[in-house]
Amino acid sequence: MTHSLPVSGSLRNRLVVILIGGAAILAFLLFFAVRNYATQVAQQGQDNILGASVASILDAATIRDGEVEIDIPYASFSMLSTPFDDRVFYAIYQDETFLSGYPGLAVADRADRFQTITFRGEAVRMITAERILIGIDQRTRIRVALAQTQDALSGTLEQISRNAAILGGGFFALAALLSYWATSTTIGQLQRLTDSVTKRGPQDLSPFKKPVPAEMAPLVTSLNSLMGRLDQSLSQSEDFIAEAAHRVRTPLATVRSYAEATLQRVDKKENRQAMRSMVRAIDESSRAAGQLLDHAMITFRADHLEREEIDLVDLVHDLVLRLTPIAEMKDLELRLQSDAPVAYAGDPILIQNAVRNLIDNALKYAPSESAVDIFVTANTNTQIKICDSGPGFPSEEVDTLTARFKRGRNAEGTIGSGLGLTIALDVAKAHGGDLVLSNRPEGGACATLSL
Repeated sequence: MTHSLPVSGSLRNRLVVILIGGAAILAFLLFFAVRNYATQVAQQGQDNILGASVASILDAATIRDGEVEIDIPYASFSMLSTPFDDRVFYAIYQDETFLSGYPGLAVADRADRFQTITFRGEAVRMITAERILIGIDQRTRIRVALAQTQDALSGTLEQISRNAAILGGGFFALAALLSYWATSTTIGQLQRLTDSVTKRGPQDLSPFKKPVPAEMAPLVTSLNSLMGRLDQSLSQSEDFIAEAAHRVRTPLATVRSYAEATLQRVDKKENRQAMRSMVRAIDESSRAAGQLLDHAMITFRADHLEREEIDLVDLVHDLVLRLTPIAEMKDLELRLQSDAPVAYAGDPILIQNAVRNLIDNALKYAPSESAVDIFVTANTNTQIKICDSGPGFPSEEVDTLTARFKRGRNAEGTIGSGLGLTIALDVAKAHGGDLVLSNRPEGGACATLSL
């Protein structure tokens, strides 16, 4: 019987979520790292151009005839041209006097300083530079403020952001695939161990010898230890069943022989009746104990099925020879009907036990001077069918007679334990078959053991 185990989520899913979550965080950080670095590089490039431009303007400043002249070079502004046609603003001051440019553009307090300000409603990048001009009896300070809008920089950053997003997305997708592959490979070791356990037959309790990862070594060691203890326990159980069968049957047979011998020497009618009742009770006890042990043995061997290539006709024929003396004592005939050998791969001990119980049932309920027919066939499936001419199965109980200790209402007065059909059914199921009970139209019962 399989019991469902409580499950607390999937180890693979946990690993995938952790790894993909980590990959998502790394992709997020990668995006911002690339974007910030690109922003710094792009801003540094614009600042360098602004610095070169304002330097070229200052280089053009001279004092001539006591007047400051600044012939702004064409290259000073041409180097600031961009595909986005950024606008350029400038202001030139001599000491504190405005000379040229945009009067609203104020120079900074400190020279050679880049800053981002808002001018005429737009964000601009501005640099302030100054130079001291020395003439004849004259010393003056020239300050230049040069500013440029950042449309090109914004466009460049937008493109870089898209590329960074694509890079981050690709990194995340690759990390997700690698995470799934890594978890599948890791969990695959555990799955292979599970498949190895599942594919083993019930009789295979040998230890696992294939190499496993170090993290799984304690689990496999514990599993090998468990199978070793289980193998030892099953061996002890098998030995106990065999020993118990011998020790129970032998004393009961001895007591029965003494009771029969005593019965022959008793003269009084009431004493003879008591001895007959004793013999009957011993027979019932012996049969019940024997079938209980047989049932225990079959339950054990069904989980450790030892299949052999056998001829079912020879197996049943051997049973018929052994049971014929018992049948003759009841004036019954055992008739085996089979045209050819029937080869089958099964457990001969279990099959023989099941057929013996079915023949024994037929012998108990068949009327004197009749026959018990045994058919061994291998048409669509392998079957052993035992039919008698007795009262048959009670039609309202035929579906429950294979239950343990269940006997039909017509079994009163007949020695039995209610385990014979149960044993036959267990053997059939151990071989992937079934036991079918039916009544013959002309009278009698049939038990069909399908394998």
